[in-house]
Amino acid sequence: MVEHEVGRDSQNSHFDIIIVGGGIAGSSLAIVLARNGLAIGVLERDPQPVDRVRGEFMAPWGVIELKKLGLLDLLTGAGGVFSRRNVPYDENMPGEQALANALTFCNLIPEVEGALCMGHPAMCRGLAAEAERLGVTFVRDIEDVEVKAGARASVAFSHDAIRSEWQSRLVGGADGRNSVVRRQLAMNVLADPPHNLLGGMLVDGVPEWPQEMQVIGTEGRIHFLVFPQGDDRVRLYLCYDFADKALYSGANRKSNLIGAFARLRCLPQASMIAASRAIGPFNSFSNEDRWVEDPTATGVVLIGDAAGHNDPITGQGLSIALRDVRLVSEIIVAGGYDRLSFRPYVAERLERMRRLRITARLSAKLRAEFGEEARKRRAIVLRRIFVDRMPAPSAATLIGPDRVPSVNFEQATIDALLAP
Repeated sequence: MVEHEVGRDSQNSHFDIIIVGGGIAGSSLAIVLARNGLAIGVLERDPQPVDRVRGEFMAPWGVIELKKLGLLDLLTGAGGVFSRRNVPYDENMPGEQALANALTFCNLIPEVEGALCMGHPAMCRGLAAEAERLGVTFVRDIEDVEVKAGARASVAFSHDAIRSEWQSRLVGGADGRNSVVRRQLAMNVLADPPHNLLGGMLVDGVPEWPQEMQVIGTEGRIHFLVFPQGDDRVRLYLCYDFADKALYSGANRKSNLIGAFARLRCLPQASMIAASRAIGPFNSFSNEDRWVEDPTATGVVLIGDAAGHNDPITGQGLSIALRDVRLVSEIIVAGGYDRLSFRPYVAERLERMRRLRITARLSAKLRAEFGEEARKRRAIVLRRIFVDRMPAPSAATLIGPDRVPSVNFEQATIDALLAP
């Protein structure tokens, strides 16, 4: 272990690993490495965790990763709740018909209770607190980060008007979609074209919402999602066309979002949501995949959204990040610090993201294209998947892309599903 100069005010500290980004991915990596006796420094831009309206649903395969990392009890103890079944309320499958086709997660993936739902700020606070309890040096409200790759990597930053430089054997970039680390190292980002906007908001005043139930469906010109958040709170998400952007912008965007749910004819709980109250911001983001084919440099490895993210329409972000944490931490704990050591991680992530990208493209076509032709196509394809049992990539979003046969991701498979 590299000798660590203790103290947050030290201007020239030395660590085994410096992690840029103290969110869910960064804090999780810090915990796992600190438990293995490594000296870890974490640099975080935000003074406190903020509601970014994303990163609050963890698919069952991500919960398995969380369990393998030894972090599941920490988050459930901090307020995380399990969504145990998905009810596919939809204009093709309203009311009782949807209930008859509900999916119980433990029947599909019995290793865990279901999907984990938890507010992003609460998750960040819980993980950061555990990291600090383990002795991780955690500095918030930092600015002007400058990363230097190399066999002896370093990160310079400003905090409280003081310029400091930390040195380490490795820098972990966990600083999100707009990663400063990735940009400074000029890593090439590939992307699909944006196809929709996805916005969300936290509401309370929904005490009768079944907290073990999540809902995903499409009606009219919106694709909607509802995830429990504990007590009488739920998180509402709405995926809509760029042409409808004005409806969910400006001063009335929160009431318009609630109103869109209130008008859903296929959702029996629409009246519950109509009476809810916004308690968080409304933010929306464009839906597309972005990926980096090689998220490493000499002395640097990226994880989570910094290494590229999947189209959020399928909610895979947290699961992807936790798989990254597990694979990268296993390599580091085994003594791998050089770029060559991370080749297995790079290869696995590239294929994982490719499979999830194919899955998301199909999901976007089925869920977030609107109109009568799209409605008919959705009904045909879902019947082919769930009644005719044709091969499909869809299960990858629940059980993990590595558990789905490779043939399910082939273009011929997608073409057969979408054939007229």
